[in-house]
Amino acid sequence: MIFSDFLKSIAQFDDPRFRRVLWRGLGLTIVLLVAACLLVIFGVNQLLSSTLVAGLIGDQSWLGTLINIGGVLFTIALSIWLMVPVASAIIALFLDEVARAVEERHYPHLPHQTAPKLTDQILVSIKFLGILILANIGALIISLILPLLAPFVFWATNGYLMGREYFHMAAMRRLPRAQAQALSQRHRGSIWIAGILMVIPLTIPLVGLFIPILGAATFTHQFERLRALPSD
Repeated sequence: MIFSDFLKSIAQFDDPRFRRVLWRGLGLTIVLLVAACLLVIFGVNQLLSSTLVAGLIGDQSWLGTLINIGGVLFTIALSIWLMVPVASAIIALFLDEVARAVEERHYPHLPHQTAPKLTDQILVSIKFLGILILANIGALIISLILPLLAPFVFWATNGYLMGREYFHMAAMRRLPRAQAQALSQRHRGSIWIAGILMVIPLTIPLVGLFIPILGAATFTHQFERLRALPSD
């Protein structure tokens, strides 16, 4: 059933609203990551020009250059690691548009849903971004200690977070918070599996950038399917 949700989402990628969300999300992600790189470069240069650090390295300009290059390379590597989580959080700003497109094509019987306020969407995205970054930094540390487990740590961590957050976003469009959380808890196993299936392609260059949108569509399908099931 999870695969059918995913396949229906792939089939709808001809929808111009899906592609519009993709380009907006990627544009904002690139701007954010470039700004982060420039900020680190500026910070390193300011640090190297400080009196204390200048006194420590003296005239060893090559050492300052090496530190500067190292800081840039570290930032680029960290940006690559965080590219998809950041894109996922930013695209969360526009997930309501994706969900509406799915509902209009597959669930036309549902009543019209008023779009959430932009401020609410921004707050949700900031919270999601913070959780994703902290979790992925933790996963990165574990992966450096236990490199053989790196893919599994990445899949399990992001699969859980993506499944939980995206399902909640889909559910809270149609249910009160308490009911949405209860439904999520009742089906947390299948939601986590769906999240992992969404996350596995994230490790494929370029392909992973499409996953947040497909994930939003897939979890909209999954929510409608699960809430139609009889409760225990």
